[in-house]
Amino acid sequence: MKKFMVLYMAPASAEAQMKVNPEEMKKAMEPWIAWFKKCGKAIVDGGTPLRNGINITKKGSTKSKTEVTGYSILQAEDINSVKAMLTDNPHLMTPKANIEVLEMMPMM
Repeated sequence: MKKFMVLYMAPASAEAQMKVNPEEMKKAMEPWIAWFKKCGKAIVDGGTPLRNGINITKKGSTKSKTEVTGYSILQAEDINSVKAMLTDNPHLMTPKANIEVLEMMPMM
C-alpha cells in the first residue's frame, strides 16, 4: 500500500471556520465522523485543523500565506483509489475549498 498526504485547502482559515457554538460544531463533525468510518483502515492519520503558520527562510520568518487548513494521511493502492475516497469528503462542502493529494515517497 502507498501512503498519501491529503491537504485541505480553503481561503478561510480553519480557525475562522470553527468559530461556531458547540451545537454547530457537533453537527459539523457528523459528516467527518461518517467519512472516517467509510474510509476505515485506509486512514493512517485522520489529521487535524492547522493554524498560525510561519514561513521560514535564512533571512527570518514571516506569517504564512498558505491556504492549507488541515491534513489527513491515507493509504491506498494508487492515487485513483484516494481520489474515489475523497469524492464525498466533507471538506468539499466548504465554499471555495479544494483538496490536494500528494503521494508520500518511501525513504528506505
